[in-house]
Amino acid sequence: MTIQRMDNVAIVVDDLDAAVAFFTELGMELEGKAHIEGLYADRTVGLDGVRSDIAMMRTPDGHSKLELTKYHTPAVSDAEPRNPPPNTLGLHRVMFAVDDIDDTIARLRGHGAELLGEVAQYENIFRLCNLRGPAGIIVALAEQIG
Repeated sequence: MTIQRMDNVAIVVDDLDAAVAFFTELGMELEGKAHIEGLYADRTVGLDGVRSDIAMMRTPDGHSKLELTKYHTPAVSDAEPRNPPPNTLGLHRVMFAVDDIDDTIARLRGHGAELLGEVAQYENIFRLCNLRGPAGIIVALAEQIG
């Protein structure tokens, strides 16, 4: 048996509205919001007393999704360090293909994004960069040029 598809990547954020605005500016679409609580939520995530709000974001092609989650209870656990470097074990980054990397960076800076290094070119194929986005996650951008 094989998997059918990758459904989504979940990201825990401290400000759900700001995260939705960031990913909307990037070009994702808000698919919906929901309040999550109850025994099924507790059992699914392995925590007691889960109360959270989620926003499901999808790419314009409809194939990829991010689930943004704001926990009300139990209290969130802060990762150390707060903004880990790119070589930290675990989830490294989420990458998006964009039409215009310079325009995308400019628009996301208005939502608090910080460029981690600089825009670099890989051969004559891509322009690439990494940004620090909501909740300290690394968002990579790739513009195909060749």
